[in-house]
Amino acid sequence: MVETATSPASAVPSRLLMPTVPAVVAGLTHAVILDDTGEILPLSLSEASAWLEQQDSTVLPLLCHAPATFGRLRCDPRPALDLLELFAFVHPARFCIPTIRGLAHTLHLPPPQSLEDQAEALYNLARLLLSQLIESNAAAPAEQKADLTALAWTLHNGGWSWSLAVLAALGLDATQPQRPNLMRLCERLSITPDNPADPAVGDHGVKGTDAVDRLTRMLPPEAEYRPGQTAYTHAVTAAFQPRQRVDDPNLVLAEAGTGTGKTLGYIAPASLWAEKNQAPVWISTYTRNLQRQLDHELSRLYPLAEDKKRRVVVRKGRENYLCLLNYQDMASRSLASESLTLGLIGRWLLSSRDGDMVGGDLPGWLPQLLGRGRAMGLSDQRGECIHGACEYYSRCFVESSIRRARHADLVVANHALVMVQAALNAQGVGDEEAPEHPTRYVFDEGHHLFDAADAAFSSHLSGREGVELRRWLLGPETGTGRSGGRSRARGLKRRAEDLLTPIPDGMVILEEACHAASLLPQSSWLDHIRDDNPQGPFEGFLAAVFQQVLARSDDPHSWYSLECAVHPPGPDMAEQAADLGRGLQAVATPLRRLMTLLTKRLNDEAGTLDTATRQRLVSLAQSIQRRALLPLQSWIAMLEDCLTAPILDPESPPQMFDWLAVERVEGRNFDIGLYRHWIDPTRPFAELVLKPSHGVVITSATLRDGPDTAETPDWTLAHQRTGTPWLLSPPHYTSQPSPFNYGERTRVLIVTDVNNNNPDQLAAAYRELFLASGGGALGLFTAVNRLKATHSRIVTPLDTAGIPLLAQHIDVMDTATLVDIFRAEDDSCLLGTDAMRDGVDVPGRSLRLLVFDRVPWPRADLLHRSRRTCFGGREWDEALTRLRLKQAFGRLVRNHQDRGVFVMLDARTPSRLLTAFPAGVTPQRVGLAEAVTLTREALA
Repeated sequence: MVETATSPASAVPSRLLMPTVPAVVAGLTHAVILDDTGEILPLSLSEASAWLEQQDSTVLPLLCHAPATFGRLRCDPRPALDLLELFAFVHPARFCIPTIRGLAHTLHLPPPQSLEDQAEALYNLARLLLSQLIESNAAAPAEQKADLTALAWTLHNGGWSWSLAVLAALGLDATQPQRPNLMRLCERLSITPDNPADPAVGDHGVKGTDAVDRLTRMLPPEAEYRPGQTAYTHAVTAAFQPRQRVDDPNLVLAEAGTGTGKTLGYIAPASLWAEKNQAPVWISTYTRNLQRQLDHELSRLYPLAEDKKRRVVVRKGRENYLCLLNYQDMASRSLASESLTLGLIGRWLLSSRDGDMVGGDLPGWLPQLLGRGRAMGLSDQRGECIHGACEYYSRCFVESSIRRARHADLVVANHALVMVQAALNAQGVGDEEAPEHPTRYVFDEGHHLFDAADAAFSSHLSGREGVELRRWLLGPETGTGRSGGRSRARGLKRRAEDLLTPIPDGMVILEEACHAASLLPQSSWLDHIRDDNPQGPFEGFLAAVFQQVLARSDDPHSWYSLECAVHPPGPDMAEQAADLGRGLQAVATPLRRLMTLLTKRLNDEAGTLDTATRQRLVSLAQSIQRRALLPLQSWIAMLEDCLTAPILDPESPPQMFDWLAVERVEGRNFDIGLYRHWIDPTRPFAELVLKPSHGVVITSATLRDGPDTAETPDWTLAHQRTGTPWLLSPPHYTSQPSPFNYGERTRVLIVTDVNNNNPDQLAAAYRELFLASGGGALGLFTAVNRLKATHSRIVTPLDTAGIPLLAQHIDVMDTATLVDIFRAEDDSCLLGTDAMRDGVDVPGRSLRLLVFDRVPWPRADLLHRSRRTCFGGREWDEALTRLRLKQAFGRLVRNHQDRGVFVMLDARTPSRLLTAFPAGVTPQRVGLAEAVTLTREALA
């Protein structure tokens, strides 16, 4: 156990941990426990689980990453001394790989190899962390010591396993508990001035020679000359010239193969344009990995931290950032169950660069340790922000990024934020306090624009969406803690009543809206559907949808999601749709009247309203429009169309596609609803984002379909997936090949004698290939069940060979953490679904073999079929598949030293797909034995 000593801090490190504390390390197939006698016990996973179950509940095992450890042991979670929690307290806002070896590397200790060594290393790491806490506290100014003390007592009062050791390290007496006040922590954050944006954007163009000069200055002196990068920089400057016609941006489609250096290639002209015109260029990405990479690359342009902070801003949606008011609300409740979150997030918020909880400097593994729902509930997930009326408005992380973005040179955003912001601006409900209308964009990872637009401009009338709207309108109706009691998660009535009380009929209309909203589904709606007992018209409609989908499905008991066409609707569904449509109108009508009353009060009392009240009125009106009226209007229109047979006109094909679906996760119903997507989602993207812009660069390593050696590059697929056909003028083009010699450094093998429908044969192929490569392998699957079946068959032989195996949907870690571990361990292997391929950016030996279980054809769902008809049938399918293969292959070679082998375990791979691979690469059709030999030779 941890000693409760109160002796001077200098004497603490050598005896912080008593010998009776067991250290537990769970491997892939067996575990090691260092017991209370100091004996090392090598046990099977089941034996280790049984050993832990036999221990007294007061015995706290010392381990690293409790959810992953208990997940491997398949035992119930129990209190433990988790080193990651201690690391998060001692080194807030600092990244580390969440393994024992990762911690050792971060703390500059030799990484332990065997499980036995790792068990002993747990003690050394714990002592080192506590010693570092003593040293940092001794050197900290008084104010920081006070913050640290308050957080330590908060954790202790909540029963944190490390609290006695931490209090001792801080020289505090655990026998004299204190009740700290964390309310002042948020006030310690700096204030960001709310300066107005610059009055006008200039129209000065950028010369290609100037852009190349800037590029040269950004490159390190030892960098080799890359002619493709220079040509790319010249070409993309076309987007940074004055626009000649309204709704006709200067648009550049720029494909640049891996290793070209496109990131610096577009940063050079973008930064020049921003400086010349005193306006920001928005650089948008699809993945968080690229956002982090961009942040790193921009340090070359702005090496001084303060200069970079002023000139570069990362922008994300509000749901990504810690909300200070939510943190204050949690602190005011002082619940023991929330103390760990309060303490460790409190430590982080005082050290964080920008408060970004998703992809920022909050370690990705920390929310899982705290409970993802509780930790991420501290962000504004449900649109409850009160903007300028918040007491922390001037310190708010989100508002700070918005205000700084007005004066930045480069704003690093993401596709989703750009599109949602454009849609809200078009509806007139964008952020009134900080409207953002960039005139210049760079869309990196441009091959994802189609999918990003598909998500941004869709509408879902589903149970989960209905529950969220009910919660926003009515607030939590049951439960305690964050969901009830004193929580900020309250309904529209509590948020608006003091603003509406002075208005005649204001409260009456508010009560009418809340009463009408009771038709929205309750949180237990899925249970009601299962029991055939729907409550109200919304749940009645969902029940009718459920029955129609099951009735028209070939396999209603499938583990996978089910869907069917809307038309012709069954009699019950048609009746329920009409009933729900009337009910939703009854919700929307009083909400529109509330909007009118709020706007009227703003006008009538313009001369007397104080600033805070004015800001709250504006914020409330915008929130009602964005959070309630916009989805309600969309849902009502969708229900009306359910009742009307579509008119099939070949001359005027439909722009939208509707369908019904039962979404399932591992055989369990997850959501039910009516879904509407654009058949071509790049159309609203072009209207709302591209046309208002003056200049746009859309770039990627994989924009085009077809061979790199074609004399006339085929940009058809790039046009279809980026929205350029909807513009007045054609884009400018540039295509720069990768500088890597793929023919020399890679192999593409198609295995012809493995039946990938046979789990044993498929697993054997993965096993032998992974052993041949010695690790460094990524296995991609098109179905989760095949991934799990393969994992269970190969985990033991790989573990015997000393090759760590990680797996999505099996290891109790989020995908980003799994990729971080895979990247850090040269010889580990990772199994994941095909969707993971774009999130894996692993240079070097850590990724040297990539294996697909079968050709990643697009999923033939109803939406894809409608698009297939629109975009070219079989050719569309094949083009998308080649694009996926091209993207996956591009992960193998990231620099001139990399080597890689790409293996497809699908004998039916058509030859017409093989143009996805670069010139110089000749795919070989071979048997498994030959593939194993070639893999071993290529990666020797």
